[in-house]
Amino acid sequence: MRGGKSNDRLRYLRTHRGISLIELIVTITILGILAAGVMPLIRNTAVRSQEIELRRNLRIIRIAIDDFKKTYDKVPNNANPGNGFPKELQELVDGVESPDKAKPGKVKFLRRKVLNPLNPKSAEDEKQWGWELRCYSDEPDSSSWCGDDVYDVFAPQTGTAMDGTKYNEW
Repeated sequence: MRGGKSNDRLRYLRTHRGISLIELIVTITILGILAAGVMPLIRNTAVRSQEIELRRNLRIIRIAIDDFKKTYDKVPNNANPGNGFPKELQELVDGVESPDKAKPGKVKFLRRKVLNPLNPKSAEDEKQWGWELRCYSDEPDSSSWCGDDVYDVFAPQTGTAMDGTKYNEW
């Protein structure tokens, strides 16, 4: 009797080889539905990562500008001309002379340029690094730069972020 069962198995394997056309179509349909659901998530992830980098870079530059102003305010009798803000963004990388005579040398506020991730040509922009600038004398929502100093930076892009706010309002 044992030999009969093994023959039945062999006969079953010989007659049922491969997959049917219907099984193949069902499998491809299921994979297509899953891929269609994943594609928007992948697209959103790329946009979200750019927005996170944009916020981080804005914060880094703004902190550097504030540190520059704090260093300027430490200079006795305000020996430096101006209102304490850098004349251009490159000053944050180049640094200024230390106001502390015990620690002579340059005080640097950024190690390198902090570029706008939404502007592919920002690396070529020598003065503004892909950002729009505001002076101390400008209005808070001004979109033009007077050229005297750098009080604030903002993204020039007018697009809308995933949270519904405009990039140039950050």
